[in-house]
Amino acid sequence: MSRARSRGWVRPIWTARKSSSCGPMPRLAYAVLAVGTFAFYGSLAWTPWDNPSWGEDIAWVDLGKLEGVDSLRITGGEVFLETDDAGKRRLVFRCTDPQGNGTIAFPAGDGAKDLSGFRFVAAALRNTGNEPLRVQLSARATAPKGRSLSRSYELQPGEEVLLRLTLRRTVPESLSGVFFGMRGFPALMDPERGIDVSRIIEVSVGLRGARGGSGLIIEGIEAREPFQPPDCLSGDRSGLFPLIDSFGQYRHADWVGKTKSVEDLRSQLALEFEELEKYPGPGNWNQYGGWTAGPQLEATGHFRVEKYGDRWWLVDPAGRLFWSHGVDCVRVFEAITPLDDRRHWFEELPEKDSPLGQFYGRASWAPHGYYQNKGTYETYCFFGANLFRKYGEEWRTRFAELTHRRLRSWGLNTIGNWSDPAIYHLGKTPYVVTANTRGPRIEGSSGYWGKFPDPFAEEFDFTLKRDLDRHRATSAQDPWCLGFFVDNELSWGDEFSLAIAALQSPPEQPAKKAFLEYLRSRYDSIDRLNAAWGTKYDSWEALRMSTEAPDRTKAAEDLGTFYTQIAEEYFRRCREAVKSVAPAKLYLGCRFAWGNPRATRAAAKYCDVVSFNRYDITLRQFRLPEGLDCPVIVGEFHFGALDRGMFHTGLQETADQQDRAEAYRRYVLSGLSHPTIVGTHWFQLTDQATTGRGDGENYQIGFLDVCDRPYGELVAASRWIGEQMYVIRAGSASK
Repeated sequence: MSRARSRGWVRPIWTARKSSSCGPMPRLAYAVLAVGTFAFYGSLAWTPWDNPSWGEDIAWVDLGKLEGVDSLRITGGEVFLETDDAGKRRLVFRCTDPQGNGTIAFPAGDGAKDLSGFRFVAAALRNTGNEPLRVQLSARATAPKGRSLSRSYELQPGEEVLLRLTLRRTVPESLSGVFFGMRGFPALMDPERGIDVSRIIEVSVGLRGARGGSGLIIEGIEAREPFQPPDCLSGDRSGLFPLIDSFGQYRHADWVGKTKSVEDLRSQLALEFEELEKYPGPGNWNQYGGWTAGPQLEATGHFRVEKYGDRWWLVDPAGRLFWSHGVDCVRVFEAITPLDDRRHWFEELPEKDSPLGQFYGRASWAPHGYYQNKGTYETYCFFGANLFRKYGEEWRTRFAELTHRRLRSWGLNTIGNWSDPAIYHLGKTPYVVTANTRGPRIEGSSGYWGKFPDPFAEEFDFTLKRDLDRHRATSAQDPWCLGFFVDNELSWGDEFSLAIAALQSPPEQPAKKAFLEYLRSRYDSIDRLNAAWGTKYDSWEALRMSTEAPDRTKAAEDLGTFYTQIAEEYFRRCREAVKSVAPAKLYLGCRFAWGNPRATRAAAKYCDVVSFNRYDITLRQFRLPEGLDCPVIVGEFHFGALDRGMFHTGLQETADQQDRAEAYRRYVLSGLSHPTIVGTHWFQLTDQATTGRGDGENYQIGFLDVCDRPYGELVAASRWIGEQMYVIRAGSASK
């Protein structure tokens, strides 16, 4: 991958100054900020190692003075110290581990090093091999014990990169309890992931899954970009609150694109209209976003899935090949944040009887975090309020119409999950719909989002069909609708977990009754079951009343068989419910975040398309279980950065907006190159609230910020994908 930069792009230059409250006030200035389509030549945004504009950096290890490699901790490989043609010292790391995993760790030496005055630790890396190389940059401190920071990246053959890892830090005792209801805090504080950056004891570079002969050159490791710790970190909280301005933005920092007034909101719109006129959308798309230059297949009037050549595709209603390049949560009510116990955080909340008072609300959803089990709480929707300020009384209509123009211009042809029917029913952009199972859960189960639905319960069919019936006269008949997801990120566990959960449930649990029925059909007496499992049940009734788990090894065959029955019953009944309401629509599965081969095989048996929420840096290593060949759609992925006033990067970290755009481009390209993947949907259209939603998520993951301003870097990457994706998918363009 070439290091050449895109045309029309100049790296932002940072300076930082001290704030009187919580957070440095970075001033970000672009010599050029082009928001149109970029010509990508290799890496769009990765900083070259020799960038001179960052002020004083410090070397973690001085390779010029390193006499040998004995001071390094090396596993799974061999390391050589060499001098290049320019006389510069560098390390060469060759992985020898059969699994392709190796690490070279650079200890701090005596004691620990204080990196609290920096935003990043960075490694200059080069892949000398002929295969992509997954690397991981990590930093470890004295505390918290067992916790480290890490970031992964996939180096292409010949690529060299400066990989930056954000130095997320622990919350000092002086601020304990001050911030809550958020997963990320200001000033790089991270209560869940942060480490004591004043006492870093080791920085390491690891290889994961490297193939034989893979080589990595390390040209240096440094602490980069000065960070001035704010007063609040040392205990002075006098200027800390209010924390958030009237637009929902962080008060104590400035950045390019920050909204300062209502006039800023409105003036930006005129500039955006000019851009949308200039870039109306890809020229090789039909009205649905299908490929007009591709083959003409049968036009059925609805979306379907088909294997064309050696790869899977969606086919649009007009019979054109279609790859779903989409975005989730296309809706007006976003950036909704709880107010209870922290109204003093907000600079200016409107009167409830004012026009902006309509954006107050109440909620109770809080599966995790501060507001969990606290009943209902008051909320405010900053995004909706900013749309009202920007578009006036017709804000909903104007935003809906503009959204379709934006998506087309940005190269996006699908409105993803959890979106607003008032937007997607306009018939201008294809979309997906979601439905949910209700009724009894398997009581012995557990999971991040709750217990697993019991597919043997009578209520399963009725409640799901009732939810789907809402769409019978609309989306079920609409040619713009791709299909239906049912549920999201269920906790499938391992290949035995749901069967064990059934046994650990109360005696009247439908899944438990079904399991006992299976066991009775296999074992003609409880004694035979006891002999097989090594148990001592007195009777079948004793087993029904028991909530103890059997020995996993001895009961493995039955546990695995019944797990498959649970999974197949779930997907079969979901499919039947979807097809009873919308027979012409695709059943898109359950959006696996956690799964296993048994669950995936059951999904492939009944789903038209199997869906995964895949938060990774690439899809290159995604594999279905051996022997499966079916279409797959990615329902969620994202990347975030902390350079525009937000407090948390989301599930995949990047260093800044250019870095985020390049990560997006690489991820979607890996999907386009994958023969089974028929689409990727980004989560989500808008940044989450700076101060967090009900469960505390406050991620910088939008195409839009809270003030409805597009992130130009991400838009440019998405637009480029939209222009190129069909020739790339068809294999007629360089990847």
